Amino acid sequence: MHRLSILSLFLLVTSGISAQSWHFDFSGTKRPSSPTAISVSPAMRYAATTEYGFDFIDSPARLDRQTPFYFSVRVPDGNYRVTVTLGSRSRAAATTVRAESRRLFVENLPTRKGEQQQVSFIVHKHSPQIDTQRSMRLKPRELTKLNFDDRLTIEVNGDAPACTAIDIERDDSVPTVFLCGNSTVVDQDNEPWASWGQMITRWFGDQVAFANFAESGETASTFISANRLAKVLSMMKKGDYLIAEFGHNDQKQRFPGAGAYYNFATALKTFIDETRAREATPILVTPTQRRSFRDGRIQETHANYPEAMTWVAEREQVQLIDLHAMTRTFYEAMGEEESKHAFVHYPAGSYPGQTTDFKDNTHFNPYGAYEIAKCVIEGMRQLQLPFLSALRPEYKTFDPSHPDDLNTFHWNDSPFFEAEKPDGN
Repeated sequence: MHRLSILSLFLLVTSGISAQSWHFDFSGTKRPSSPTAISVSPAMRYAATTEYGFDFIDSPARLDRQTPFYFSVRVPDGNYRVTVTLGSRSRAAATTVRAESRRLFVENLPTRKGEQQQVSFIVHKHSPQIDTQRSMRLKPRELTKLNFDDRLTIEVNGDAPACTAIDIERDDSVPTVFLCGNSTVVDQDNEPWASWGQMITRWFGDQVAFANFAESGETASTFISANRLAKVLSMMKKGDYLIAEFGHNDQKQRFPGAGAYYNFATALKTFIDETRAREATPILVTPTQRRSFRDGRIQETHANYPEAMTWVAEREQVQLIDLHAMTRTFYEAMGEEESKHAFVHYPAGSYPGQTTDFKDNTHFNPYGAYEIAKCVIEGMRQLQLPFLSALRPEYKTFDPSHPDDLNTFHWNDSPFFEAEKPDGN
């Protein structure tokens, strides 16, 4: 990660760079698609001295080759409308688009030879800096996360990727949904880990932004003490939303005043009060179940923390999504053995450099995260949240008692793998 001084990074965040909109032409033709287009070549590499270019992995040898790539643009904090033009004049294609730390936006979109399709979505970009004096306290593993560097990164992937243009334009007019939580919510950078916060973006168009500030191992109170909530509040505007899912790690706290109806409930009230003070809407989400079966049924492992969150929601008249109940239904519908396929359960050698078996009953793989994101959307639908007008028309009602067929789920792995499990359990 390129390290900047607090003052210089804050100036970048608040004042920005010269442009607030960009049009990048990846067609490889001598005539760009518009007079203002920037014609991209494989030699264009992102660096500390440049504002945009191919990043992280090798550039495509030829722009129309079926090769995944990352492309980054240096931008200040904010929301950006990204429009990708997908397809190829010379071949059929199937293209997946993700942004920042593997947030899914376009899912292996097929295009015929000569066909092009445009898809627009909002990418939220944030840095750790709050102001010249304060910043979020990042964990060591976060220092290299794409979510917290100084640029907006687009990943073009898929079975046969083809992208001919990327347009990026600053747009802070749309409502922002701030996600606060732990490893079950966070944008996971590396395979095979995934969480629902990075999958929910798949189903929304360019009328709403999702800003994921969750991090592995966090509790409601440590999220506050690490200045994560302060950063969220510094970016929040009237009409925005804050969604908080905690409980996994909170139940393990042992200190005077800890407990579901003490420290945990007080921290949740802080989220609620601070959000409402900014004329935004707080929403609580009960924690996802762990995969803990006995006689075909999920066993409760969260003590009284889900009940405490429900109590806070009722007392404070806050809307609540009961993800605790929906994930129980989801896992039991799959069954004890099949539900392993929603979690990081892989024998040694499944991924490069994986020397031991993965047997994790808390953290999801892409399929599990994708299904749980749909559970969250169904909870949003029950609450009739206004930003659901941005749901893409291809979204279909989801029933956790009838999960999507695992064999129909298709995921294009990113090039990066992580053997270390996320913090928390």
